[in-house]
Amino acid sequence: MPAIAICVNPMSGRDVRRLAARAANMTHEAKRDIVARIAAGADAVGVERIFITQEPFRIASLALSLMPLRAQVEVLRTPLTHSAADTEAAVAAFLAQGVTHIVSLGGDGTNRAIARKAPDVTLIPLSTGTNNVFPTLVEPTVAGMVAGLSARGLLKGAAQRCKRLHVRFADGVADIGLVDAAFLEGDFVGNFLPFDAAKLRRLLLTRAEPDAIGMSPIGGLLEVVEAKDDAGLLVEMGPGKTFAAPLSPGLFERVSVQRVTRIPFDAPVAFAGDGVLALDGDRDHRLRPGQSAAVSIRRDGPWVVDVAAAMRQAVANGLIHGP
Repeated sequence: MPAIAICVNPMSGRDVRRLAARAANMTHEAKRDIVARIAAGADAVGVERIFITQEPFRIASLALSLMPLRAQVEVLRTPLTHSAADTEAAVAAFLAQGVTHIVSLGGDGTNRAIARKAPDVTLIPLSTGTNNVFPTLVEPTVAGMVAGLSARGLLKGAAQRCKRLHVRFADGVADIGLVDAAFLEGDFVGNFLPFDAAKLRRLLLTRAEPDAIGMSPIGGLLEVVEAKDDAGLLVEMGPGKTFAAPLSPGLFERVSVQRVTRIPFDAPVAFAGDGVLALDGDRDHRLRPGQSAAVSIRRDGPWVVDVAAAMRQAVANGLIHGP
């Protein structure tokens, strides 16, 4: 039975950065509309089961409770901690049901949690977060159609494995990121405010894109590295090229970059010193004086679908209206 899961982060797009920058507030009602449109698209192309979880605000369950869908909606219950662990628990529940295709509602951090738990799933990440480099802005109805067609095995070659940052600390602890590893001096774990450019010392980017916001354009405004490129970009902050970069929506700060270097896959980059190592914007790891971490890039993350390419393939193969 073709199935998809819809993974909703209820807190994405609602953090304190809306007070410090100019990001829009993503309401629960807006997310319910997105979930409903995803389900409508998936149902229209023959998906038979749609899995969701019962999160605190019942975003997905309320969105689908009265929809006249042919697909069977299954609500899974998972333990709640009101942290990123909730996303991982939801993904684990989806995997236990045999789900291989997930449509996510969140930002870079949400999809990082998914990629940590399920590196082999097929993922369609929809942007409902703050600094969004990894998820995309596409019509949810069409995203649902593509997820459904792919879950039915009708799309070939429309997805590519994404890159992941692999972080290993000297004590053996490991973690992953999807977009950026940023080292900040004088910062602290758990800080939700936008990054202070004066505290940035070193960045390793899987994607350096001039049309993004956050850490990615600091590198991308000097040298572009695309999602499809088998490389990353190391950005060393310091005296050099100085320019204004959009570190959050509507919020620019002056940055100074000493040099940028393309980094091949599996080449370790050292982060050391007294500060915080942030992954995809989340300040999770403290590095004390004398402590270090090695970060490398590999293409071993979830399969991410190019929605536009997938729909063109569907039309060319007669999947919508028959041959």
